[in-house]
Amino acid sequence: MAEHLKIDFTHNQAAHCENGVVSNLMRHNGFEISEPMVFGIGSGLLFSYLPFLKVNYAPVFTYRSMPGFIFNKFAKRTGIKMKREKFTNPELAKKRLDQNLANNNPVGLQVGVYNLIYFPDEYRFHFNAHNMVVYGKEGDRYLISDPVMEDVTSLTSKELEKVRFAKGAFAPKGHMYYPTAFPEELELKSAIVKGIKQTSRDMTAPVPIVGVKAMKWVAKNIRKWPKKLGTKKANHYLGQIVRMQEEIGTGGGGFRYIYGAFLQEASEILKNDQLMELSKEMTSIGDAWRDFAVDASRIYKNRNAESSGYDDVAAQLEALAAREESFFKTLKKSV
Repeated sequence: MAEHLKIDFTHNQAAHCENGVVSNLMRHNGFEISEPMVFGIGSGLLFSYLPFLKVNYAPVFTYRSMPGFIFNKFAKRTGIKMKREKFTNPELAKKRLDQNLANNNPVGLQVGVYNLIYFPDEYRFHFNAHNMVVYGKEGDRYLISDPVMEDVTSLTSKELEKVRFAKGAFAPKGHMYYPTAFPEELELKSAIVKGIKQTSRDMTAPVPIVGVKAMKWVAKNIRKWPKKLGTKKANHYLGQIVRMQEEIGTGGGGFRYIYGAFLQEASEILKNDQLMELSKEMTSIGDAWRDFAVDASRIYKNRNAESSGYDDVAAQLEALAAREESFFKTLKKSV
């Protein structure tokens, strides 16, 4: 096999890795699908609190659905066939990747961020749900389109193997995925409605670990942390909320903005003016999340903060929960 394989692939920077990968792969295959459209149809927006699962010695807070889930739902709802593979053997994983490149087929990969040498140090922590596209190979270097980076980049086969087989929570196990068949045209209207209904359902679900109920639970816990855990640990936990919100992918505020953009596009496709109004409200909710992150980071950077600061951010989070609750109830009715 020639050691020089370069697929003619257009790299578009995206706000978030998984939507960006899907959008770029779709465009590569001739479908103009934006990143927000992928996110909305794939029901990517979520809030979840998993106190029993620890990453970096703090509970997990997520602002989006599980890695891989967005593409699965998006494909199912628009009628695309896709293939996913995981491997225990790195040699086999490499061979399958090379076969795809030889067939002129760029692939999506799930990788760990910690050993991604082109990431700035402060973003390299143990997080195994990052996504990128490999679109070619030159000698021993794989050509990488990482949607969160401004430009394309590359990794040696050793470096790539290291991130594909990262250890820890959500270990990627060489996970690769790519579309294999497309309908003549994508069924967007019903896909949008399904995506909206599921997100509204998830965000208003009657369980404590998901949606607005989870936000209220976190707020309640934030009030208790300083006394229960001591300042140092409380600060670490609060820091985790913000880090999960602002640094992993685009984070909570950012996901709210992407969702707002999705609703704007959806309102045009479905000719539904109410969705345009809701799009503006979602953008304003995104702003409030950003304010929350700024205030929270002020507390944990100040190290010896008063616990009243904790009460303030807890109150902000409760207000956000109330806004999102009424938002998603209205959204559900609007379609």
